[in-house]
Amino acid sequence: MVCGRAVARLLLNSYPKGFAMHNEHYSSMVTINDTTLRDGEQTAGVAFSAEEKIGIAHALVAAGVSELEIGVPVMGEAECEVINAIAGQELQAGLMVWGRMHETDLDAMSRCQVDWVNLSIPVSDIHIQKKLAKDRAWVLRTVRQIVSTASDMGYFICVGAEDASRADIDFVRRVAEAAQESGALRFRFADTLGVLDPFTTFERIGLLRKTSDLQIEIHAHDDFGLATANSLAAVRAGATHVNTTVNGLGERAGNAPLEEVVMALRHLQDIETGIDMHAYHALSQLVADASGRGVAANKSIVGSAVFTHEAGIHVGGLLKNPLNYQPFDPSEIGMAHRMVLGKHSGTSAVIKAYADIGITVSAIEAQVILCKVRDFAYRHKQSPAQNDLQQIYFETVAFQPALYEA
Repeated sequence: MVCGRAVARLLLNSYPKGFAMHNEHYSSMVTINDTTLRDGEQTAGVAFSAEEKIGIAHALVAAGVSELEIGVPVMGEAECEVINAIAGQELQAGLMVWGRMHETDLDAMSRCQVDWVNLSIPVSDIHIQKKLAKDRAWVLRTVRQIVSTASDMGYFICVGAEDASRADIDFVRRVAEAAQESGALRFRFADTLGVLDPFTTFERIGLLRKTSDLQIEIHAHDDFGLATANSLAAVRAGATHVNTTVNGLGERAGNAPLEEVVMALRHLQDIETGIDMHAYHALSQLVADASGRGVAANKSIVGSAVFTHEAGIHVGGLLKNPLNYQPFDPSEIGMAHRMVLGKHSGTSAVIKAYADIGITVSAIEAQVILCKVRDFAYRHKQSPAQNDLQQIYFETVAFQPALYEA
């Protein structure tokens, strides 16, 4: 088994120094740093048990996630014990913990057997002045001091720029420069309030990329429903890493969902993350159960209804070729498409639905049945189940054969 630190070094060495500096083209490979076990657990009311955290960590790594952010050491001894329990699993992934750019947090981190530390510090004037009662010069001094100390301790360091999306980009670049000079390897651009749009994201990350050869990690929140779009824009502008959570868990509206980012990068930008999504549906359900936050039926990628079709035109197209009305094969994420009957169905769907339960109906019979199906959908606000279809058949066809004779 490869130890965590060795894995982290292998990952680090895969990014040669300066590989993206001044490069206007985005990389064909992006690393996912999944923070389900840190920011995901910060969802209001969510608290994973140690066993749940270990199980989720194993499932993430089994899917191919190569970096996990797994906790906040300064929360106390119990949190450190869980972090070390995860580290003791010898997972083939780099492990990161989160903390403030503060000696107290760094001391707590030192009690955890991890390779990476994310040291977070506000970079927007509103946070610097109104939350910390400090100034920009203090931020730069603190970055140089704490990052240097962490570097001397042997950590791989990511500097988290809190509220970077509301900060002066020139100051953000100065913070990144100070971080790199002091030994940091990565810079996390945090859209803490989820106020970015893809156009601004591309512009900001592009400016940062032009003046820094640090790894750049985008940390997007979903307050305006743009976390995935902003993450893709960041990658296009030169970001090398993306923070995600399973099912989009996280503070307020959540973080960029792992499933959306991985599949969108693959199918829309032809960029791979090394993650195999075949077993992802089970991981999604595992996190849903552990968090107590169910997945909406229409949730993109993993919702139970996203590969369910009713409209007659769509069903007709699917019967000819599934790709007519599906952006990718659902088996890619361990799911399958299905067709249901309802108000918008056509006779082709009726014939197919009855064939699936072993009943052959003619086109004329299907037309009559369709009227009953639509009435059922109106009255019950749902699609008819198999027993409902059988009942409709017996009421309209089986006991009235003369009605359909030529």
